[in-house]
Amino acid sequence: MLMEKDKDMTDTFKDMNILVVGLARSGIGAANLLSALGARVTVTDSKPRDLLQDGIRRLAPSVRVITGRDARGIFDESGMIVISPGVPADISPLSRARDKGVPVIGELELAWRVIQRPFIAVTGTNGKSTVTTLVGLMLKESGFSAVTGGNIGNALTEEIYSGFRVHGSGFTVQGSRFRALDYIVAEVSSFQLESIETFRPKIAAILNITPDHLDRYSGMEDYINAKARIFENQAPEDSLILNADDPELRRLESERLRARGRGPRIFHFSRQGEVEGVYCKDGVLYCNLHDKGVLPYAPAGFPLLGIDEIRIKGTHNLENAMAASLCALLAGCSQEAVREVLKRFPGLEHRLEPVGEINGVRFINDSKGTNTGAVAGSLKGLENVILIMGGTDKGGDFSSLRELVRTKVKCLILMGEAGEKIFRALGGETETHMVAGLAEAVELSLSRASSGDVVLLSPGCASFDMFEDFADRGRKFKEAVKGVMEP
Repeated sequence: MLMEKDKDMTDTFKDMNILVVGLARSGIGAANLLSALGARVTVTDSKPRDLLQDGIRRLAPSVRVITGRDARGIFDESGMIVISPGVPADISPLSRARDKGVPVIGELELAWRVIQRPFIAVTGTNGKSTVTTLVGLMLKESGFSAVTGGNIGNALTEEIYSGFRVHGSGFTVQGSRFRALDYIVAEVSSFQLESIETFRPKIAAILNITPDHLDRYSGMEDYINAKARIFENQAPEDSLILNADDPELRRLESERLRARGRGPRIFHFSRQGEVEGVYCKDGVLYCNLHDKGVLPYAPAGFPLLGIDEIRIKGTHNLENAMAASLCALLAGCSQEAVREVLKRFPGLEHRLEPVGEINGVRFINDSKGTNTGAVAGSLKGLENVILIMGGTDKGGDFSSLRELVRTKVKCLILMGEAGEKIFRALGGETETHMVAGLAEAVELSLSRASSGDVVLLSPGCASFDMFEDFADRGRKFKEAVKGVMEP
């Protein structure tokens, strides 16, 4: 039997002609969810049909698939268009559809409209996945029911769809899974935020802003504008968390938030000074939320835990730990739950992940380091590095790494499409070599390293020139390291 809210939800999309653009994970989740809600769904992708068979097999039988040039007219015939994050919002078929009054929304907006549960949304250039994961674990440790998804790897619509089961022509919430949720914790990218309309997180966090995806945006200001949309619909009863040490976020707060008047409550985390939020002082994390009535039972500036008790190491992970703690405490988590998760959490795969050691040389997989800011954050915590970089250029300014490469990197090994560009920017700062692929990079790195050195895969680039994604690249790196470890 359908719940009243489920009936409303079903009726919203029932019998609508909806076009989903993009047949990757988000598009598949959106198409299947909309089909279950009674919509007449068509999926389109610019790739040839024979390259899309894996995705097509995951679609519900009722979903129609149109690929390549055959999709030209379908945009204008739709009652609504849902785009995947990888689809630029300004392509001509979407602009033409908007001109004709066709609503165009993203997969994140669709998930928000369907589920209408409190969201904790995390964005930023680096650290999103770690913070999102930590917050989800802290909520569960505190006894809250929560689902984690989004840009972290499992599409929100896919998660929602998995919580439903179809019964004939109707549809119910399986075990009331989503209606009973306390929170949805979502990692959200700038691409996803481009296409929101009403999305309004109860708690939003912007971790940092450094150059990234400049192959998609006309410049940093466009990229910042996309990130800033996370607080666009927030009200005074909502919370926004900002990194007080980030110059771009300080500017954003000064120019766009303080002048708004009726924006969200703003909290900060900081390594450099005391703030309303969570901060670091003398080797200890402190929480200061008393003044705004968030934790009225706690004294202002109470100690949370010592930095050396946090299992994940590095400057960037200290910031991640502070941001996650602040999100969790604002959501109502206990201090004990926050402490326990920070003490136990080992870190994410492909993010400064220890792989192995050969003759005193450590190998670290940082395949998720897909921009120069991530590479810089990883290098800051290391010495005597053999650095493997390269891949698909995202418009990054590799020259920003010169000082770190000069002082931290013994040998730079480059590969992929961006190899030559990186060589021009950094090749003069240290010993530099070009290689054809990861296996050769690992073998060369071992020949150039001495006991006590670190071989770091931190590409500073996307992976699509040679790999399926960053995870595939990380797995291939680990396989290559295992290959040289075995006799």
